[in-house]
Amino acid sequence: MVGIKVVSTGHAVPDKVVTNDDLSRVVDTNDEWIYSKTGIKERHFCENETNWELALKAADIAIERAGIDKSEIGMLIVATFTPDYATPSIACVLHEKMGLRTDIPSFDLNAACAGYVYGLKVAASLLQSSKERYALVIGSEQISTRLDMEDRNTCVLFGDGAGATVIELKEGTELYSVWGSEGLTDVLGCTGQNMGKAHIFMDGQKTFKNAVKRMGSAAAEVLEQSGYTMDDIDYVVCHQANERIIDAVVKRMDIPEEKVVKVIARYGNTSAASIPITLDDMYEQGMLEKGNRILLATFGAGFTWASMIVEI
Repeated sequence: MVGIKVVSTGHAVPDKVVTNDDLSRVVDTNDEWIYSKTGIKERHFCENETNWELALKAADIAIERAGIDKSEIGMLIVATFTPDYATPSIACVLHEKMGLRTDIPSFDLNAACAGYVYGLKVAASLLQSSKERYALVIGSEQISTRLDMEDRNTCVLFGDGAGATVIELKEGTELYSVWGSEGLTDVLGCTGQNMGKAHIFMDGQKTFKNAVKRMGSAAAEVLEQSGYTMDDIDYVVCHQANERIIDAVVKRMDIPEEKVVKVIARYGNTSAASIPITLDDMYEQGMLEKGNRILLATFGAGFTWASMIVEI
């Protein structure tokens, strides 16, 4: 029996903070409308930063907190749908910048907002089939370059940022996780490939209903798989897409409010970065303790979804 343990976390966001009032000056909206519909008060937009620079900063923090040498990293996975280049991958750029070993895999993974949890599962599987102990799994996005600033239904939702985790295999535990996907490509996605030419599109109502359904059912399946109840779970971290979606999942699963973590008000929807950013925010708030058991649930374009139980 081998599961995974989150050894350390790190995150980075751009310096520029964009409030709801800022957005009201460029699109027909206001703070009350945005907050009541989404729970978001502000988000961060890149000005001079690149996606890989955010990812690198988050990675360096996570590795320093892990107390390990970079040579001990056995693989690097970056979850993103907003890479700086078609190729090389952000992971390969980081590989060079960090001076990692040349006998380990480094690659990007695109499962949209579900990408980070997908990345955790892939990393766990690869670690179990190798002699490596540690993996660096990152979610990093520069979504501001893919926004249509005339579409108030999407441009108010998203922010830029990166979250990183060092994970290791943990003997005596089991990896409890589920993932899935469904081809509904016309409901939520991003047109094109190039910054400035690619724009996010979304059918909000269909996305909302599917997100609640898929995150709720995936989380319930993981609990059933593990044999745990909510009494055994210390925290629940859902993808920070919309506070109303999180609340609906919580209600559907009858999760105690005190176990639910929300940081969306300060970051917005950072897609694949949202869960690792939330985990690091929890660390910085002094919420995480060794042995904590955390239920993750996420949903993204594709559609894609995943849930997993991780330990600190």
